[in-house]
Amino acid sequence: MMMILILLFGIAAAAAAWLASAQVHRFSAPYIGSDPERVPERKAALLLGTAPQLEDGSRNLYFDYRISAAAKLYRQGKIRHIIASGSNLKHDANEPDAMIAELIKLGVPAEKITADYAGLRTLDSVLRARDVFGQDSFIVVSQKFHNERAVYLARAHGMDAYGYNAADVGKMAGWKTRLREYGARLKMFWDLKTDKTAKYEGDKIVLPDD
Repeated sequence: MMMILILLFGIAAAAAAWLASAQVHRFSAPYIGSDPERVPERKAALLLGTAPQLEDGSRNLYFDYRISAAAKLYRQGKIRHIIASGSNLKHDANEPDAMIAELIKLGVPAEKITADYAGLRTLDSVLRARDVFGQDSFIVVSQKFHNERAVYLARAHGMDAYGYNAADVGKMAGWKTRLREYGARLKMFWDLKTDKTAKYEGDKIVLPDD
């Protein structure tokens, strides 16, 4: 009997995760894309953080591709400022500082980048973009699967968010990340239901004028 209950619970959880993922995908589709020419112009991009290196010390292609995408939007005049949002609580990686260093290497002026060190989760990054940095209309930069969730979350909170998709990694290399995304989308719906707020709200930070 116990095994049957466990099996039924597993099936129900998998079905819920699939339905949540499908809803996020359908809703966000009109607001994300990979063609920079179709990206609306906005003051700021919200660059979602990840570590520059993997646990084995190799380069994290998710990181590299996001940096490249954000720099491309800046060069093409689609954005005028970048919020580099990530965590600085990991002992081996300060995500915002790492992103800023790479953006500068690609020609983005330092004064056009602002660090958000409290972007612990996508939820934190999105809510802080509005509540701390004063941006309720912005371009999210990450991979497509991540942009779908971030844009859904932002628009559920009344923000005018669009997503620009960075290049993705191969399916074999990124299968663990994609699997975790199902759980992340379920958690997002729970966060919305419970009106979850950012862990650190902090003082207002005004982005420099253009």
